[in-house]
Amino acid sequence: MTTTSHSDHLAAEQFARKLTAHLSAGEATLPYVVTERLRASREQAISQRRRPIPLFALHPEAQQQTLGRQSDGTALLGAGGSQDNTPLWVRRVVTALPILGLACALAFISADQDSRATIDVAELDAALLTSELPPAAYTDAGFLQYLQTSATDTP
Repeated sequence: MTTTSHSDHLAAEQFARKLTAHLSAGEATLPYVVTERLRASREQAISQRRRPIPLFALHPEAQQQTLGRQSDGTALLGAGGSQDNTPLWVRRVVTALPILGLACALAFISADQDSRATIDVAELDAALLTSELPPAAYTDAGFLQYLQTSATDTP
């Protein structure tokens, strides 16, 4: 992988040199003011060119952490100088609390929806049973036709 990035870097450098040579060749035909602006821009671009920075220089707090290794070969960041003395079972419980809370919330929502649906059905049954018409009238096709025509006739 480092060979690929190195060859990419070399290809980018070669492209930059060709581009610079091509632009420099056309510079002779430009007015003095334009060439001075281009020179100043080049100097500014060169001064701002980014150099590779080590990873630890970007994050000073990462310098204080060390890499550790578990017995199975997996790497651990901050294992060497870790100040966390919390027992493993406490960290696992704290990790499981949000999952447990989510499961409880889902169970509560499900129970609430079931009770609301039960209440709605009970209210509908109570309205049907306390109405003046017998429940058999609602299943009669002629009565349903009467309800539809009377609903369209009334303003």
